[in-house]
Amino acid sequence: MHVLFAASECVPYSKTGGLADVVGALPRAVAQLGHQVTVYLPLYRQTLLHDPKAVIHSITIPFDDHYRFCSVLDGGKRHGVQFYFIDYPPFYDREALYGTPLGDYHDNPERFALFCRAVLEASKILGVPDVFHCHDWQTALIPVLLRTLYDEDPSLEGIATVFTIHNIGYQGIFTADTLPLLMLPWDLFTMTKLEFFGKINFLKGALTYSDFITTVSRKYAQEIQTVEYGFGLEGVLRSRTPNVAGILNGVDYEEWNPATDRHIAANYSTQSLAGKQECRADLLRSFSLDANSGSPVIGIVSRFAAQKGFDLIALAADRLAHEDVIVCVLGAGDKAFEDLFRRLVRQYPGRFAVKVGYDNELAHKIEAGADIFLMPSRYEPCGLNQIYSLKYGTVPVVRATGGLDDTIEPYDLRTGKGTGFKFQEYTPEALLNSVQAALALFAKPKEWRKLMLNGMGKDFSWTVAAKEYLKIYEKVKAARHAIPV
Repeated sequence: MHVLFAASECVPYSKTGGLADVVGALPRAVAQLGHQVTVYLPLYRQTLLHDPKAVIHSITIPFDDHYRFCSVLDGGKRHGVQFYFIDYPPFYDREALYGTPLGDYHDNPERFALFCRAVLEASKILGVPDVFHCHDWQTALIPVLLRTLYDEDPSLEGIATVFTIHNIGYQGIFTADTLPLLMLPWDLFTMTKLEFFGKINFLKGALTYSDFITTVSRKYAQEIQTVEYGFGLEGVLRSRTPNVAGILNGVDYEEWNPATDRHIAANYSTQSLAGKQECRADLLRSFSLDANSGSPVIGIVSRFAAQKGFDLIALAADRLAHEDVIVCVLGAGDKAFEDLFRRLVRQYPGRFAVKVGYDNELAHKIEAGADIFLMPSRYEPCGLNQIYSLKYGTVPVVRATGGLDDTIEPYDLRTGKGTGFKFQEYTPEALLNSVQAALALFAKPKEWRKLMLNGMGKDFSWTVAAKEYLKIYEKVKAARHAIPV
């Protein structure tokens, strides 16, 4: 089977969040199972390619104001996956992928509409797949175009589409006059298609036109069909329930494994945990803290946003500071939360430490050196850091939502089973109670070691997820071929 992935970011080429990690790993896992896999990405200023060659010199993309001409570069093969890059410097040669601190780029609908049409046109030349697997709103027009403007194109006949929602909070909502600019027909502007409270919604179009919809955890697939988590699209999703499924993201254990991690002070595994103490001391030194402190270390690596539970942390921080803990924080985002941690560092020296920004090496050091990892998200489609933490023997304390609920099992002192601690209510009291329960167990070294080993023994490799996706690919391919012409 030939599966074509289309996405707006992918490691190691471009990244703003977890989408890039998924698109960097899932295609490789599918290829390792013996299938042909192609990935299409925009060529950003940040994309580093070694001596790329143009395989298509010009693709014409019509817009209402004028034609635009893009090219396709051959990114070569990595781990059995063929990469192609859509090159159009006026749209992609910019300082960031989607926008600046002042806001999103005003022409984002044009930027990603061009990308979607270019992928369809390029696939007709470089290889038509059995399935288009599209990710998030930036590629949402591919299933829309395939069933509308390209519906009678014989070269694209019978191709199935799978669409993955990584975070339904980001939908691609634009003014209605965007439709004619993108050369899309006005008959798409209805409640059953792209119309959304007087505007157009790219994500809604994908949910309407895709053959199958997936999201990144079983629990999140259920949550987004409710008013609380659906961001206005819960009704559309409920109408598609038979064709909606949650498949838990995997993790790349070649990158995130304490036994082989090149970023940490000492390697360790379930056979020998000694290196974790060296990592703990190294982490504290990295934050200019006392490396000999015996206080439990809580790690946080996150985008600073209310969605990630930082409003709860703000309410609980002063009480947390009076516990016997050290909190090491890495991340960036909302200025109010950046300022919060700076204030906590000043007010409680030795208890809180923060680095504002992104630092991959320090992220690895936190996973390896912390005793506890805190993720109190308001909602979390999947989450990866709690899964990394399990592998590193760093006990997760999470809120029971989305992928956090799916991946963390509450520890039971009587049976010795479980992998962490989680709380239901979105309150600072519930957060503090879970942290305090973790601290109480930390004071019992034998039980704590058992809990660490439970987590380290879990397997969330991408092979499991890839096999689940392949079942869906086969299903939609068979269904699409069964449709009479």
